[in-house]
Amino acid sequence: YLNAAPPDVRPILEAIRDIVRRAVPDAKETISYQMPAFKLDHVFMFFAAFKRHIGVYPPVHGDDALERDLQPFRGEKGNLKFPLDQPMPYDLIRRVALALAEQAST
Repeated sequence: YLNAAPPDVRPILEAIRDIVRRAVPDAKETISYQMPAFKLDHVFMFFAAFKRHIGVYPPVHGDDALERDLQPFRGEKGNLKFPLDQPMPYDLIRRVALALAEQAST
């Protein structure tokens, strides 16, 4: 998936991949629904490149401070859309990965 991404987007996807791998070292990488994904017992996080944004799925729940910080990036169904024409909030993506991993384990 990453190799097929446009050259200008590939470094962003690789950075997200590295962030999740470091934040949740026990997670295994996979492809699910034709997107890169990470799983523990089951898939807890997907990410994908689109024409104008990076999408991260599923929605985050249960961390009020994180949910407030994510509000500008929420899509219609609560999924996250990080615009490609803005600086990528990598620290926020790391927090999302940790929260989604925690959600999956409860």
